[in-house]
Amino acid sequence: MAPPLKPSKLPETLLSEGRYWVTIEEACALLHRSKQTLYPRLSELEQARKLFSPAQGLYVVIPPEYRSWGVVPADWFIDPMMDRLDRRYYVSFLSAAARHGASHQAPQTFQVVVDRKLKDRDIGRVRLRFVRNQKLEAASWHIAESRTGIFQLATKETTLVDLAWRPRLGGGISNVATILKELYEIDMQEIARVAETRGRGTARRLGWLIQRYRPDLDSSRLRKVAKPNYGPAAVLVPGNPPDGPVEREWGLRLNGSVEPD
Repeated sequence: MAPPLKPSKLPETLLSEGRYWVTIEEACALLHRSKQTLYPRLSELEQARKLFSPAQGLYVVIPPEYRSWGVVPADWFIDPMMDRLDRRYYVSFLSAAARHGASHQAPQTFQVVVDRKLKDRDIGRVRLRFVRNQKLEAASWHIAESRTGIFQLATKETTLVDLAWRPRLGGGISNVATILKELYEIDMQEIARVAETRGRGTARRLGWLIQRYRPDLDSSRLRKVAKPNYGPAAVLVPGNPPDGPVEREWGLRLNGSVEPD
């Protein structure tokens, strides 16, 4: 009968099996130890930069090439982390735009939309930023691959709607326009569907940007969602003073300038 696995061998054993994370319950079963006796050994592995814990009870293996970081890229562990935290999620904003080929994007944070409030957290050089959206299920995403598995990535359409919804999280309205110019094969029917869940302000903002910077796209469905003649004008730049002329075609107050790259 083989001797029980030593805790110090856990990272190498997991990597040899093609596994990059383990829950505390799985580790206890694998090592035949209780949580009380195992936690100190796992803490030693964390101090040695062989493991890190992005959520209580979840441990991620750090392969040798990333031990100087003390962490691995966020897309390697975001899916098991969200599962452990019991959150529905998808990766969006600049993090999704970069994956979809927006060439100017080198996001400094990893931006994740979640269904319930979740505090931001920094793990070494990985900076996780969470944005709550109570209508998350109305968005669209697909399964993307990382080196260690899969994660949920916003579609191009959801990414653009999110950026129009919260432009500051996209580097500002000018950067949102730049991203819009760089993404192709956009489904405008899907844009309109998702935008409807974010409110008329988002639809008006995105419609104005599309008409100005992507005239190849048919924004007629989005205009029906935006209802530009209904109610007060929305603002182009949320957070800026509500000054500037109103562009009647989209019911939008131009309270800022847009200068895409």
